[in-house]
Amino acid sequence: MPWLDWLSLFVKWFHVIAGVAWIGASFYFIWLDNSLREPPKWKKDKGIKGDLWAVHGGGFYEVAKYAYGPEKMPSTLHWFKWEAYTTWISGMALLIIVYYLGASAYLIDPSVKAMSEGQAITLGLAYIFVGLAIYEAACRSPLGQFPKAFALCLMTFITVATWLATEWFSGRGAYIHVGALIGTIMVGNVFFNIMPAQRKMVDAVANKKNIDPAWGAGAKLRSVHNNYFTLPLLFIMISNHYPMTYQHELNWLVLVLIIAISAWIRHFFNLKHAGTIKPSILISGFIAMLALSAWVSWPKQSSPSDIDSAVNSGVDIPTQAVVQSLISKHCISCHSSTPTDDIFKVAPLGVILDTWEDIERLETQIIHRTTVTRDMPFLNKTQMSDEERNLLKAWHSREKE
Repeated sequence: MPWLDWLSLFVKWFHVIAGVAWIGASFYFIWLDNSLREPPKWKKDKGIKGDLWAVHGGGFYEVAKYAYGPEKMPSTLHWFKWEAYTTWISGMALLIIVYYLGASAYLIDPSVKAMSEGQAITLGLAYIFVGLAIYEAACRSPLGQFPKAFALCLMTFITVATWLATEWFSGRGAYIHVGALIGTIMVGNVFFNIMPAQRKMVDAVANKKNIDPAWGAGAKLRSVHNNYFTLPLLFIMISNHYPMTYQHELNWLVLVLIIAISAWIRHFFNLKHAGTIKPSILISGFIAMLALSAWVSWPKQSSPSDIDSAVNSGVDIPTQAVVQSLISKHCISCHSSTPTDDIFKVAPLGVILDTWEDIERLETQIIHRTTVTRDMPFLNKTQMSDEERNLLKAWHSREKE
């Protein structure tokens, strides 16, 4: 439905804008906190524990952080919360519009788990909110007092959650649900802990009461988690464009490794902001990402029987008519100037295969998506068989004139 596509476009646009604002503010305040330096004595006497000077937009800025709070509460105090809330609200709206209203196309893969649309949506929502409840319970338990042990348990939790998602949903749907879980945990940290702690602190300062150190400790733990989640979440937001990751046979492991490596790279910048530069972290992260991409993209050895089977079945190198017939059977319903698919009313990515010239021009992409990543036909809706994929591979292996 065209109106649904436009709704998806505007919600996605808003989601990206809100996400930029949230993550940008997060990056800035982590940098700010790590970049504060010991102030001169006259500032210490006023209760300032750290300060820094910056220049931007043709002006100088002086930033100070108080150990307790200002002598008098300012009339205007800026809070940073709606960046997080609007990112989550728009993200959930997008999840509903794309993956729940289009569950049969984007969320359910019968080859992974056969279920109805209602079952898939229920399972998806349970996955997100039960996952949030488990995380919250862990944070409020004694485990929350041991950050390093908690980080190890958190990575184990994310690993298990990622594997479960790939056992329930399509590869693309699994990745987006891992992202929804992480995003929900992040906004939950803001809503359930960081903002309440800040309200208590502001109230205490305004009424000249003592600040409980536990407020800051709990909020800092959640802020650190959010900080390390940012790069993995950004990858998941764009992952639907890269089927070589979510369509990999070990897609859960691919995502877990990307999460771990990107969090490790984020660690370099956190240390750098605090004045500790360890190039080994950045170099090892780059090497690990390179090794991961090489592993995922390493060409699989084709069985000698792949092409032979096509030949032995009476077909040498498939003719133009055979190839066109395969494309017409499995691709044209979506990739046409006049699609007949029940979901896609406009050719995805503008790829049109109506003519033989179109097919030849896009041959490399066709072969890659049908025989390498094997994510086309989409969720294999038209049931393209291995034999048919081998025929396309045999056609691609012909001697070009």
